[in-house]
Amino acid sequence: MGVRSSSIATLILSLGMTTGAWATNGYFAHGISTAEKGLAGAGVAYSQDTLAAANNPAGMLSQGDRLDVGLGYFAPMREYSSEGGPAVPVGTPCGANCPFSIGNGDQSIDSENEEFWIPSFGYNWMIDDNRSLGVSVFGNGGLNSEYKGGVALFGPTGTQAEFVGTFGDGTAGVDLSQLFISTTYAARINEKWTWGLSGIIAYQRFEAKGLGSFAGFSTDPANLTNNDHEESTGFGVRVGVQGELAPGLHFGAAFQPEIDMEEFDDYAGLFADDGDFDIPSNWTVGLAVDLGQDRMFVVDVQRINYTDVDAVSNSFDKLLTGCSPGPTGGTGDGCLGGSDGGGFGWEDINIVKLGYQWRDENMTWRVGYSKGDQPIPSSEVLFNILAPGVIREHVTFGFTREMSPQSALNFAFMYAPANDVDGGNPLDPTQVIELEMYQYELVIGYSHLLD
Repeated sequence: MGVRSSSIATLILSLGMTTGAWATNGYFAHGISTAEKGLAGAGVAYSQDTLAAANNPAGMLSQGDRLDVGLGYFAPMREYSSEGGPAVPVGTPCGANCPFSIGNGDQSIDSENEEFWIPSFGYNWMIDDNRSLGVSVFGNGGLNSEYKGGVALFGPTGTQAEFVGTFGDGTAGVDLSQLFISTTYAARINEKWTWGLSGIIAYQRFEAKGLGSFAGFSTDPANLTNNDHEESTGFGVRVGVQGELAPGLHFGAAFQPEIDMEEFDDYAGLFADDGDFDIPSNWTVGLAVDLGQDRMFVVDVQRINYTDVDAVSNSFDKLLTGCSPGPTGGTGDGCLGGSDGGGFGWEDINIVKLGYQWRDENMTWRVGYSKGDQPIPSSEVLFNILAPGVIREHVTFGFTREMSPQSALNFAFMYAPANDVDGGNPLDPTQVIELEMYQYELVIGYSHLLD
């Protein structure tokens, strides 16, 4: 693909490794391709650029010899609040049964880090009329939180006391970024159908801080929190098909099995099964309906199987039912880091994405809407202060302006309306905790058809 293209990919990769992000369907991005972002992430049956491999590898064959680069500005606004309690006032003897309260009375904290830059890169090369080879580099998703200030109440000496920080250990939060490098082979099955296969190099980095108050519930307190960023890699695949069911009616489907990632050894006392944090399986199916006069309607249904990953899906309650805490750490499979350790309690989610596109001279316009299930049950709000992935809806707008027969500028805008989840604090029954978030995203890209 040439030294020049390789250099661009290396630059994008380097940027991606230093860029945090908060994704929007749980911790998966609502879309990757700039065109698909304008359609609320839909396009498994109708691919429009070389980032489309992230959705459906089969769509790369229709892109020709092409280069795409993009940069997104992402702004997630998230906060938590606690109301009621505390069950036991400061200074009250409570022995071994001191509750853990978030705030000494009502408390509300906004997360820091409200601006993120997310680059992307795609290149496709036609081997011949029936085969193509491409590479796509993009952020698959991530999550980030950082809460400064606040207090927590608990009693390590048997008397209820107040400690600084959301969880009583100073500034609290997590930072997870996931980067994919997908190399895609696509080929024609017949005149109407294509298939594609992407080999994925997955990279992720993670940091947690401010969780020292949970050391007694961890199998490995030294590798629970405040160990800076750690990296892990893994290898996976994504396979897809795309074709025409009838004149003007197109179908697409893609599947990505669970990606086995290296364990986060520095956080072996936080994530279940000694720091295991794989990337869950997911699939998408969809239709594209050609309405004539350069108008297209697309609909995708996506499934993300968060229950593939114990660290994400195991309930926090496992700390209460399967862990015996102690001054030097916990014992039991349900402890943080244990073989069935407590986690964030996320559930599998389904997302429906709708998009409409039309063309007007040298402009292509796009609008979209998506709605998904809530991954966080109300019973899991305490630990999800760290990961308040409560967004369910996205409203999008985008366009492509042709600058010449070979080049175009692409733009997409996303607004995710505020959503919240509230529930009781399992460690203080007098308290209710609420998680809330809303988001904006602006993406600009450039595409160039190569002779």
